[in-house]
Amino acid sequence: MPLDPDSSSSPAPPHRDWFFPPAPPFLPSSRARTPRTPFPSTSRSSKPYSLADRRPPPTPRSRSRSPHPPPEHQQQQTPPPPTALRRRDPRYAGVRREDVRTSASEKAAPPAAAPAHGRNSAAAAITPRWPGMLPAAVISLCLASLLRRNFSLHDQVYHLQEQLALATAKLQSCIVDSSLDTSSINFLYQDDNNTMQNRSLKNFSLLISLSILYAPLVILKYIDILSKIRSSHDSEEVPINKRLAYRVDIFLSLHPYAKPLVLLVATLLLIALGGLALYGVTDDSLSDCLWLSWTFVADSGNHANAAGFGPKLVSVSISIGGMLVFAMMLGLVTDSISEKFDSLRKGRSEVIEQNHTLILGWSDKLGSLLNQIAIANESLGGGTIVVMAERDKEEMEADIAKMEFDLKGTAVICRSGSPLILADLKKVSVSKARAIVVLAEEGNADQSDARALRTVLSLTGVKEGLRGHIVVELSDLDNEVLVKLVGGDLVETVVAHDVIGRLMIQCARQPGLAQIWEDILGFENCEFYIKRWPTLDGMRFEDVLISFPDAVPCGIKMASYGGKIILNPDDCYVLQEGDEVIVIAEDDDTYAPAPLPKVKEAVYIDIVHPERKPQKILLCGWRRDIDDMIVVRRGYLPKDFVVPKSPERILFCGWRRDIEDMIMVLDAFLAPGSELWMFNDVPEIDRERKLIDGGLEFGRLENITLVHREGNAVIRRHLESLPLESFDSILILADESVEDSAIQADSRSLATLLLIRDIQAKRLPYREAMVSHVPRGTFSEGSWIGEMQQASDKSVIISEILDPRTKNLLSMSKISDYVLSNELVSMALAMVAEDRQINDVLEELFAEQGNEMQIRSSDLYLREEEELNFFEVILRARQRKEIVIGYRLEGAERAIINPTDKVLRRRWSPKDVFVVIAEKE
Repeated sequence: MPLDPDSSSSPAPPHRDWFFPPAPPFLPSSRARTPRTPFPSTSRSSKPYSLADRRPPPTPRSRSRSPHPPPEHQQQQTPPPPTALRRRDPRYAGVRREDVRTSASEKAAPPAAAPAHGRNSAAAAITPRWPGMLPAAVISLCLASLLRRNFSLHDQVYHLQEQLALATAKLQSCIVDSSLDTSSINFLYQDDNNTMQNRSLKNFSLLISLSILYAPLVILKYIDILSKIRSSHDSEEVPINKRLAYRVDIFLSLHPYAKPLVLLVATLLLIALGGLALYGVTDDSLSDCLWLSWTFVADSGNHANAAGFGPKLVSVSISIGGMLVFAMMLGLVTDSISEKFDSLRKGRSEVIEQNHTLILGWSDKLGSLLNQIAIANESLGGGTIVVMAERDKEEMEADIAKMEFDLKGTAVICRSGSPLILADLKKVSVSKARAIVVLAEEGNADQSDARALRTVLSLTGVKEGLRGHIVVELSDLDNEVLVKLVGGDLVETVVAHDVIGRLMIQCARQPGLAQIWEDILGFENCEFYIKRWPTLDGMRFEDVLISFPDAVPCGIKMASYGGKIILNPDDCYVLQEGDEVIVIAEDDDTYAPAPLPKVKEAVYIDIVHPERKPQKILLCGWRRDIDDMIVVRRGYLPKDFVVPKSPERILFCGWRRDIEDMIMVLDAFLAPGSELWMFNDVPEIDRERKLIDGGLEFGRLENITLVHREGNAVIRRHLESLPLESFDSILILADESVEDSAIQADSRSLATLLLIRDIQAKRLPYREAMVSHVPRGTFSEGSWIGEMQQASDKSVIISEILDPRTKNLLSMSKISDYVLSNELVSMALAMVAEDRQINDVLEELFAEQGNEMQIRSSDLYLREEEELNFFEVILRARQRKEIVIGYRLEGAERAIINPTDKVLRRRWSPKDVFVVIAEKE
């Protein structure tokens, strides 16, 4: 039956197409019910929309409600007073005021007209910005209007499509059932209401996203205008925008994770705003829109599938924002990776090590120091050495690689930093190091020692404490007391110049001693070790001397005296519990006590003394050591074979900053009446002043007389003015003016040596040159080096060498003994770093009093053609209270320290010499 009572015609036959049926007459007309729209201002028509029905957006002038006429009609019309305008519509007061100001400026009004409107100077300064802002606002309104109209049309089309679908479904049900359910019509209206609510929510989300997007721009513009207004009132006040930028800068600088956090917030904000915008322009749910927004951010190519103007616009905007976000993220990751690699390259990363050796500073001694520590660590399978200096890490590693020595399993780690900064010290695990070596800087001695003192202060200020000890290389002996005062028990000092000066004096008096010191101080041969052996408790030191087949005992560390080091003790001393034995051995794990060997019963030599006659001796005065002058120590024979001292003549070529200390030591060693000639380019007046400033008292020199000569040691005519053939010893010092450069200092020393030897060879008498022979047999007598070797037999020349490469030249020519100063100091530093107790041994051996190393002739201990083993020679030497540690056979170039087979008997030659530790004469 027909549903429309007004229709009298019969129903139309059903259509064959179920999916696209014609519009039935019973459906209500679109005019009967007008659906609600989310934008009330948009009217809805029953006619389909077309492009012709769209009205162009109103122009800015048509939308403006300003009462001012165009400029061409302002002369004919009289504008109403301002009070009337404000009374009618106060909302447009500002617009009218701007229009009046604009027209006034077009009429070229005088500058004094601005205060007439009640404006101050700040408002006048920002006035020219408003004409530019009005067109921008109008354009923004036009774009917003276009977007609004487009979205409204989209909503209408969507709503009509929904109505059409619902009507088609109802039509199908009517055709099938020939009836229309009333509940379905109610459901239709209910679904229509839900759709309208969803569209309102979508429009609201779109409005929120746009508002949040443009809010920062408005806020920043407001802050800029407010800052200019305030700055005009108070010129000293910092603008708000600068303070805000400063706070942002501080936040990004102080917080390490500020940049990733800002990037994360920007990404989440972009996803949220993009999801809300997509929710407003599409039919998907909010969760689907957020996920779609994330896909647009992660992959900018996903927006190609968007359909419709609104979704395309939003998706393109999200994709552009995603590209910016990923560009910032890529830059942040790249900067982080570059910074990390740069930190690793420059040595800024932390060292996670323990029980390592830490070296602070950089100097020419570093290569030898690394080599010696690597040799010491070889028995342990290698170790770790950390070097920290104020240099680039790559430069340090390149310089160490150029040294070309075998590290023997030891790893060398370089770090760039300052030892004066606690943070840099913690970076190299200073609290876990077993030894810390502070190298002296090149240059001024006082400045170098002052920096070493500040380094010790920094080390003692480490909160975690220090596990190991500190070995400090100093340049001046006078600064040693201050460094020990600051460092306390943690510090061991090695005064480089003092050690080398004393060693040069010893070598000048006993040629060949430099090579012995080089063997003992280094870890390549035999060195000092201190260890406790409980099995030796209760044994006399005389028996301890022959208890080690692979070592030579030379002292005791007495526990009863607080660990005091005693070299060359009495034979009757009995080892107590806790005492440690000082030996010279190849390594700390290569020796151990063994049962006493069998030696000759009559090991003592019968010394034939000349017949002595009774004498009367008168002592006038009193001395505090008069008892030592009277009493001869029981148990030892007097040193009858010691040749009485005779006056000597010694020459110093060059000037050192610690030369006054060498003079005082030399005065204690030489016999009265000796002469010390000083030849250098320092004026004589300045010499005396420097010596006095250094602490030398000329009145206290008892045995030597100073003779000054001024000249250049590398100029032949200056050297020829000296009686070079008359000197017993000549010491060529690394001159203070060139000691900063090892190559230049060695070149100067080598030139001086060659000139002196050549002058000496030319002055030798002819008969002496004929009968003398070349002891080492390397060069012929007619060669110039052969003549110099002949001259070397007449006097001893000791050259101070800084570069190890110069050592090969001197050792090959054999025209001079040498002292390798930098290498010897590095050896001493390495020994003290491995065992700080060795420093006490070295200090006594280099001191003015106590024991020292000496070279003795074999006729002091042996009869002619007598066969003895090394243990028996040791017992023979005990008659003179001396300890034999090695020997040098006739014709041999190097001495043998700590011989391996000590029970092997041999027939000694009268020209063999023994190396002993004896009291200073």
